[in-house]
Amino acid sequence: MKTHFLFPQKFDIIGWCLFVPALLVAIAAMVSDLQLDDAVTAKVYAIADNGLFAPNGFFRFNENSIGDEILLSFLIAGGLFIGFSKQKNEDELIAQIRYESLVWATYFNFTVMLVATWLIYGLFYFEVMVANIFSLLLFFIIRFHIKLYQLKNSVRDDE
Repeated sequence: MKTHFLFPQKFDIIGWCLFVPALLVAIAAMVSDLQLDDAVTAKVYAIADNGLFAPNGFFRFNENSIGDEILLSFLIAGGLFIGFSKQKNEDELIAQIRYESLVWATYFNFTVMLVATWLIYGLFYFEVMVANIFSLLLFFIIRFHIKLYQLKNSVRDDE
């Protein structure tokens, strides 16, 4: 079966090495109010910027803390590598499980967002929206790997 859109299998390990530490740091930051803004600062190019205490600007360089950008980049890249790397025995059944997991994760993610829209307000809603950036990948990875585990167990039981 041709899978042109999947990463090579070795990207799965890279994904786990990026995703798990970044997820742990993100959870620790949310739970303990850890400020990532002061971790790393750099001069970055901004297409658009409307800082709280600075005038709006477009297409300019700004001094910015990039700790949260690095963390989110690791979460997204790691999640993509985990979710979309080939399995050892990539076949039609695994492709079907991948597809169904992605659809399920999309439904689940947007259901959570609908509920959050009606039940969560203020700045906490903004935090939920930031978490929503990678939660679709998280839900997909969880469901996909649970289904793979169930498949492997059912094959063992049949033997």
